[in-house]
Amino acid sequence: MNARTADLRRDTKETQIRVAINLDGTGEAKLATGIGFFDHMLDQIARHGLIDLTIEAQGDLHIDGHHTVEDVGITLGMAVAQAVGDKKGITRYGHSYVPLDEALSRVVVDFSGRPGLHMRVPFKAGMVGAFDTQLAYEFFQGFSNHAGVTLHIDNLHGDNAHHQCETIFKAFARALRMALTPDPRSAGVIPSTKGSL
Repeated sequence: MNARTADLRRDTKETQIRVAINLDGTGEAKLATGIGFFDHMLDQIARHGLIDLTIEAQGDLHIDGHHTVEDVGITLGMAVAQAVGDKKGITRYGHSYVPLDEALSRVVVDFSGRPGLHMRVPFKAGMVGAFDTQLAYEFFQGFSNHAGVTLHIDNLHGDNAHHQCETIFKAFARALRMALTPDPRSAGVIPSTKGSL
């Protein structure tokens, strides 16, 4: 299998973002978004997805974190789409349940080529550190639209917003890892009856 890597920039008047990714890495992360808790969540994607990930973001944080978080999601989605290529030989579907103390979340992903997000996470607090929990939706929406994946994200239990958020990011990482893992029984085959994804 060819190296599944990407290194790209996305610059707007609101944000300047670089994402470098290796889908077949070991979970190494270099993260600098200016939002500490968000960096912590992105680290979960790298660590639990076994994805090497570098994200450098300069954003208009003097306004709020919205543009930075959304645009990191967009750029990460673009990088994943580039790195995964034509999707030959991947498992395509992935799912994971992840607990953290009282919280439990489920994430299901399909590298379908059809963007779609269903997210049901009743956060128990509006902020975790400097991270607005409403922005989790914006991150995953940006990712889904630009990676071309269908995502279902459900927090099944949770009383602590930090735990709720961490479980959805960890479950997302594990679901990605499953979906992107090469299937030795379908090497070189696009996992679709349509012949393309």
